[in-house]
Amino acid sequence: MRMAISRRRFLKGASSAALLAELGLIRETAARSVIRAPSEPASITGKAGWNDQYSLDPSVTYLNHGSIGTIPRVVQEAHSGYLSLCETNPWLYMWSEPWVEPREEVRRRAAALVNCDPEELAITHNTTECFNLLAGGLPLGAGDEVLFSSLNHLGASVCWYNQSVRRGYSVRQFDFPIDEIGLLNESDVVARYEEAIGPNTRILVLPHVDNTVGLRHPVAQITSMARDKGVRWIVVDGAQTASMIPVDLKALGIDVYATSAHKWIQSPKELGLAYIKEEVQTQIRPMWVTWGQNYWKDTVRIFEDYGTRALPAVIALGDALNFQTQLNEEERERHHWQLWQNMQQIVDENDNLFWRSPTSWNLSAALYAVEVRDKNGSDVAKSLFEEHGIVVRGFNTPALNGIRISPNIANDTNDLEKLVAAIGD
Repeated sequence: MRMAISRRRFLKGASSAALLAELGLIRETAARSVIRAPSEPASITGKAGWNDQYSLDPSVTYLNHGSIGTIPRVVQEAHSGYLSLCETNPWLYMWSEPWVEPREEVRRRAAALVNCDPEELAITHNTTECFNLLAGGLPLGAGDEVLFSSLNHLGASVCWYNQSVRRGYSVRQFDFPIDEIGLLNESDVVARYEEAIGPNTRILVLPHVDNTVGLRHPVAQITSMARDKGVRWIVVDGAQTASMIPVDLKALGIDVYATSAHKWIQSPKELGLAYIKEEVQTQIRPMWVTWGQNYWKDTVRIFEDYGTRALPAVIALGDALNFQTQLNEEERERHHWQLWQNMQQIVDENDNLFWRSPTSWNLSAALYAVEVRDKNGSDVAKSLFEEHGIVVRGFNTPALNGIRISPNIANDTNDLEKLVAAIGD
């Protein structure tokens, strides 16, 4: 798929039309391949149509999309094509005008996925970047408090502690007892946050779905409650939700939402998205600044002012989004729900396994934790991979000792049964 550029054409200068044509050829090839991909998730009882969609080693059973996602072969090939084209003349292809519109198309596709205005969506490197931007850039000082629970990911937590030392605001974490997760309803979850909010809480940070037990937070209800209690900014870690479950940012009413596209969107690695509500954008001091602050003034692009950027990966994010939109959203969630249900049944029938995640689907997701009787969760995860090629995430903490399972659209019940059989070996 490599595109060559002649010396004569380089010397004369490449026209925008010609550059667009070369870039467009790769994108059209990718689009045709996407259309040939399965239009529904894998069958619950078999992977018909999905075996050739990914580059996974055949010996690997991948159940760890909550850490890092797989990339569809068609997206991988498109990315390779953009890289090859770029390297024929890096200066020309990194800075030429024809790459601008494809990048903006990526922004529009991403905004459609999470239902927001494209002018409120920055293309970042990952979820953690957005939280660092906020911790250092929001107008906070002495007397202001940042609040989050023990379910918060470290990437959305450490930055606040780090910046608070320099800027003088306070950070408080409250305990969210994992042992009670299976007994809670939506009102209980909202009540936990309501009890924790104090008179000085200015920022509430919460995961849409946490990365340990997969609690799907009732974000809209928590946001409404927090606003009534005087919280100024509601910030959501969406690393585990974009393209896993339907996301409607307009309906959630939040101020900022950050996600990592290399998880459930299945893009090339080191890509993220940050929704920043229009009125909040002017309140944040950018973390990265080069030449573009005046050029992109009053737009969300001031938060993308990196200078040199891995544009081939950014453009390939568009192909990943295109791949995702070929799958029926309702069917995708139904697939996740069925696997979640099947795994609970498997656990219930095994005396050595204990379900450690929510037990109602409206508080659940395609990410769940299982404890193995009398075994260290980290050791179980290690042996599963080394002896059986099964990839899961292991936890061995005071709050959770078990394995986290996060299957995606190409996984089926056979993968879950293989996992449990391997644990019993």
